[in-house]
Amino acid sequence: MLLYLQKQIAIMRMKLCQRYICLCLFLVIFIWTILNLMTLFFSGDMKSKVLNDFDDESHISDSVGGSDNDQDVNEVGIVLNNEDSKLIEHGYTKHAFNLLISKRLGLHRQIKDTRHERCQLKTYSPDLPFASIIICFHNEAWTVLLRTLHSVLDRTSEYLQEIILVDDFSDITYLKHELDNYISNYPKIRIIRAKKREGLIRGRMIGANAALGQVLVFLDSHCEVNVNWLPPLLERIKLDRHTVVCPVIDIISADTFEYKASPAVRGGFNWGLHFSWDQLSPASFKSSEDHVKPIRSPTMAGGLFAIDKEYFHYLGDYDPGMEIWGAENLEISFRIWMCGGQLEIIPCSRVGHIFRRRRPYGSDSKGDTMAQNSIRLAEVWLDEYKKYFYDVRKDLIGKSFGNITSRLNLRKRLNCKSFKWYLENIYPEMLFPNKRSEKIVHLPQRRNPATVWKGKLQSIGRQGYCLDSPGQSSQKRAQVVLHNCDEINSKYWSFNEDRELKLDGLLCLEASIVRVKKSIRIMKCHGQGGDQEWKYMKNKNLLYHASTGLCLTLGDGFNIEMGICKKNEEKQKWKFVY
Repeated sequence: MLLYLQKQIAIMRMKLCQRYICLCLFLVIFIWTILNLMTLFFSGDMKSKVLNDFDDESHISDSVGGSDNDQDVNEVGIVLNNEDSKLIEHGYTKHAFNLLISKRLGLHRQIKDTRHERCQLKTYSPDLPFASIIICFHNEAWTVLLRTLHSVLDRTSEYLQEIILVDDFSDITYLKHELDNYISNYPKIRIIRAKKREGLIRGRMIGANAALGQVLVFLDSHCEVNVNWLPPLLERIKLDRHTVVCPVIDIISADTFEYKASPAVRGGFNWGLHFSWDQLSPASFKSSEDHVKPIRSPTMAGGLFAIDKEYFHYLGDYDPGMEIWGAENLEISFRIWMCGGQLEIIPCSRVGHIFRRRRPYGSDSKGDTMAQNSIRLAEVWLDEYKKYFYDVRKDLIGKSFGNITSRLNLRKRLNCKSFKWYLENIYPEMLFPNKRSEKIVHLPQRRNPATVWKGKLQSIGRQGYCLDSPGQSSQKRAQVVLHNCDEINSKYWSFNEDRELKLDGLLCLEASIVRVKKSIRIMKCHGQGGDQEWKYMKNKNLLYHASTGLCLTLGDGFNIEMGICKKNEEKQKWKFVY
């Protein structure tokens, strides 16, 4: 009996030992698996995948699931919680664009090739000069700055000497050591930090003086370059080093980050010395080859251009007496033309630029730098025509503009032509105040967008009630309300291919990005998307507003507001009824 018990105890001990070993092995394998998953998750590839997954609504839990079979960058901005709303508000306040969408897009994204098809057939010299890309920034958003850098690295396979970042005394923490650590992985990128706030003008001069490339290419810190963007610019400079070239500037929406092609235009200005775009006449494009020829431009927008480095210094760089930002683009444009050079826009080079809703930072206690710089420009380059500037800007007569002796001496040394010559030969279309134009102005005609949905817009959450105006449907600034569908003031709503929601074909539904909750009004249609851009998700009956990332929602009582999109929220469901 004793022997039997001893045998049973031995067997139990053996089984316990085996179970213990199995448990240990299981724990080791489990911990190893978890660690590997965490490593994979936090690696660059997985982070990129997670960011890209926001493009697919099915990955957004407890929100708008499914797909409308027309995937769209705008859906990346769907707000999932209050933190997302705060990030949007912070982005518009700090940077003047939708930071939530920028973060979700990631640092690499594909953009459509907006060049004319003939550009793909063009070839360029095999020995083009190398370029230094100079990007000056002040308190730029992390994802926007890095996406600018990666677009250059990803789409510039040749002729890139270096990228020079000039930090204009930013005070955001992540733009210090974190940025240094990030760019240390990219040998072609280096950073120069200003000791004090210099502004865009002197910041670019700091970059130009440090550049090693034969050509200087200036970009803003919120851009995305397009396919094969650099060779067309370098080719023109190689042919004639006195040629200064600009890419066509495509539009990146500050609200949705959608990339859109710009039409062929050239730069102009008015007598208040503000830059403007001039539409080219249809006669300029008689053949397909005309779509790829360089466009002579009286002025440049200033943010994006390329110039031979030696020629830039020969011309006198920028005016160092100008402060921060403003009018420097017109000053260098006049100087190029009047002092023997030429300025062109190159249609086969395209760069997208975020057109922010406002300039998000000040001038560091330097006052109205645009006005001060404009006075310097007028006094140095406009000759007797400066009277027209002061006719427009009477408030600037007698204002201080600093010492311009060195710039007047530069003009004399370069043997520059008169402003009269410039107006007669480069910009004869320029009108003088109080004189009527006899020329035909070719304004871009907006096409009539096709209607996709039309009818009364009925609430599913409150049957029998429809979205309506409080009074006449032609009354601008009125906040929309809910009325009995049989007693509404308006006739119908229509949703068109430009994603406008129009009332009686007259006014557009607009949701304010600043005062999101309550400010839902009918306003004059501006055709620029943004606060008037909607998406009707028919299979979910949701009206999604791209700029705010929210959905049209039935609030308390009969009020209408914007709310976080939820797939099963009856108060957010709408349908067109006929």
